[in-house]
Amino acid sequence: MQVYTVVPQQSLRHAGPGAQAAESAGYDGLMTMENAHDPFMPLAVAAVNTERITLMTAIAIAFPRSPMVVANAAWDLHEASQGRFVLGIGPQVKGHNERRFSVPWSAPAPRLREYVEALRAIWHTWMTGDKLDYRGEHYQFTLMTPRFTPEPTGLPMVPVTISAVGPAMLRLSGRVCDGVQLHPFCTRQYIDEVCLPRIEQGLGQSDRPRQHFNVIGGGFVATGPDEETVARSMNEVRQRLGFYGSTRAYWPVLSLHGLDDLGEKLNRMAREGQWEAMTAEVSDDVVRLFAAVGTHEHIAKEIDTRFRGVVDTLYTGLLPSGDSGLPPDLIQDIQRLPTAFERYATF
Repeated sequence: MQVYTVVPQQSLRHAGPGAQAAESAGYDGLMTMENAHDPFMPLAVAAVNTERITLMTAIAIAFPRSPMVVANAAWDLHEASQGRFVLGIGPQVKGHNERRFSVPWSAPAPRLREYVEALRAIWHTWMTGDKLDYRGEHYQFTLMTPRFTPEPTGLPMVPVTISAVGPAMLRLSGRVCDGVQLHPFCTRQYIDEVCLPRIEQGLGQSDRPRQHFNVIGGGFVATGPDEETVARSMNEVRQRLGFYGSTRAYWPVLSLHGLDDLGEKLNRMAREGQWEAMTAEVSDDVVRLFAAVGTHEHIAKEIDTRFRGVVDTLYTGLLPSGDSGLPPDLIQDIQRLPTAFERYATF
């Protein structure tokens, strides 16, 4: 199993030292998120300050950006890291697209399929010099002149993963992508009964074998060196679950466990601005549905139970405030867990 953590994003001055520390500790990869900060810039700093570790956006929000803009950023990050960059993109929900980014909304799965196809068409043109000619319903790219064509890198094409919660996006990930980033608002049962069957359906429509498809995330890890730290970590997970659980798009996960009333209550509290009070509505039992929980001494076993056989890459970035990460020997214990994913295919 691969183990990823996060690049410090609060300041670009912290990105380089943070990336170097993660690489020295033995992490397999570094992720950025698009919350309060840009997801690409910290990875540029990390790319030129590391040698081995994989760099991934988890995720960059797609629709506010043209595929051409994202293609350029990914191309440069891939070159700077010498082939260590993985592009993770996602649609976000309708309200954020329309009201936070002021971009029109449409059915996300067909649009994101074209987005991935367009990226690969652009990169193919840059790699080969062939004419750019991508024509879809949402995106059309037919102009590329030498002045605007970046230099060939000699590297394999950038792997593309997408975030997915619902059935259509899960099938799309297997059909056209190199991996899927499961939302952390995800339980083992939801992965077993909803996610993996849809991913397999998508893979059945492509020529990509499962060993070249990376299943990333799908829950939280709440851990620390002692019970007090584990309790703090659980509370940070609890806060995230309260926030995510208030969003209707994520309610199918709650419904699977008979927790529809919790989603309705959290949604009502969010509309009333009761953000802090929402956390108290998430019980320890609910936290344990979504997270592997335990001290450093026991967490590898809990991760084995919670994620083994369904997840290839584990995201352990949500640690108690001030925690510097997992001990190197614990990272190695987790890395010994077997997975189906072997490597991204070379296009």
